[in-house]
Amino acid sequence: MQLGMIGLGRMGGNIVRRLMRNGHNCVVYDTNAASVAQLATEGATPSQDMASFISQLQKPRAVWVMLPAGAITEATVNTLSGLLEAGDIIIDGGNSNYQDDVRRAKALAEKGIRYIDVGTSGGVWGLDRGYCMMIGGDKTAFDHLDPIFKTLAPGIGTIEKTPGREGRKSTAEDGYLYTGPAGSGHFVKMVHNGIEYGLMQAYGEGLDILKGVNQDSIPAERRYDLNLADITELWRRGSVVSSWLLDLTAISLAEDPELASYSGYVEDSGEGRWTIQAAIEEAVPADVLTAALYTRFRSRKEHTFAEKVLSAMRKQFGGHKEPGKA
Repeated sequence: MQLGMIGLGRMGGNIVRRLMRNGHNCVVYDTNAASVAQLATEGATPSQDMASFISQLQKPRAVWVMLPAGAITEATVNTLSGLLEAGDIIIDGGNSNYQDDVRRAKALAEKGIRYIDVGTSGGVWGLDRGYCMMIGGDKTAFDHLDPIFKTLAPGIGTIEKTPGREGRKSTAEDGYLYTGPAGSGHFVKMVHNGIEYGLMQAYGEGLDILKGVNQDSIPAERRYDLNLADITELWRRGSVVSSWLLDLTAISLAEDPELASYSGYVEDSGEGRWTIQAAIEEAVPADVLTAALYTRFRSRKEHTFAEKVLSAMRKQFGGHKEPGKA
């Protein structure tokens, strides 16, 4: 199947590579000509500008936009809306606000252009592990693009089936799911990332407590010099707190036991804030997620080992670098 990709950064480029590995044809465009040229050497069809990009796509055209949320995505969708035709599909696979999806889908529908919002999780590991996708928008577009989503998803793999799900017909076990109307995909991804903030914070605080037990203020008989790299490795095996985030933490501590290469300055990409806003709108208590978000704000003024753990996890799963770090 053919797909057009606009935005060839860490995730966009690897999405293209995973599709091409499995026989799909990809037309690519990015303002960074070097990124386009690199993927062309790997088998993608290059484009010099938006017009040539559109001209190389077969109808109904399917264009995946993988750009930072906000102005650049908005401008790109607006440009595409003037170049595409009725029946074509625009996919926003970034981390856009779900309310923007609702507005865009309505405006594009007036032109007959179908819109899909894809909350995409997998980070820099997705090329090999696959991407977990939460997909909202036009159902006919989802059905048409099913071969694309099936290829990008992790598949059932070695994960044991959940008891009680026997006989259910759902793509969830494959790692992708149609969640409903426009915006629902990004809404689910937004809450997913809010939960992620809380999980990361719990790991960070726990490891900070383990590290702090060796300080001089603790009585000598209760002072332990604990090996955090070994403890996180231990917890990966049979513990109820095992997870992929713990796997990434173990990798970081194996590479740098003191996390000396991190300052502990932790960015947030928006989804945590939007999750809290949704919780307020719904009158749902979200104590842990709110506290985790506020801790990220605080980290930009004062840093603890817990924040270094968060920063290390962000680099491991998404390639995110602290400000000023090369």
